Amino acid sequence: QVQLVESGGGLVQAGGSLRLSCAASGRTFSSKAMGWFRQAPGKEREFVAAISWSGGRTDYTDSVKGRFTISRDNAKNTVYLQMNSLKPEDTAVYYCAAGRGIKYYSRSYYSINEYDYWGQGTQVTVSS
Repeated sequence: QVQLVESGGGLVQAGGSLRLSCAASGRTFSSKAMGWFRQAPGKEREFVAAISWSGGRTDYTDSVKGRFTISRDNAKNTVYLQMNSLKPEDTAVYYCAAGRGIKYYSRSYYSINEYDYWGQGTQVTVSS
C-alpha cells in the first residue's frame, strides 16, 4: 500500500512558478516509478511527467517540456514537480501517482492505467 498526499498548489500569475510536492507513505516508494497528471474542468486526466524509481529517467508531455521538472528524494519519500513559466492553460487539479510494480518503468508511462495509487490532488490556478 502507498498513500500519497500532494501539496504546494495555489494561485499564481502567468509567468510565475510553483513547486508541487507529493509525500508518500509505505516502504516501496523508492522502488516505484512516479507520475504527475492533471485534470482541467470538463477534460480528461492527462499525463504531465514521470520519473523512474532511481530518478535516472524522466519523461514529459510536450506542452511542459522546458518549463516543468520532475524530481524525487527517496530518502524523504517525496516526489516534486517544479513548474516555471506557468500559463493559464496549466490551470488544473494536479495528481501524483505511483506506478504499478517494483522497479518497473512502463513503456506506457503516460497512461493512467500504469499507476495504481493516486493522491487526492492539489489545485493550480494560473491567472492571465
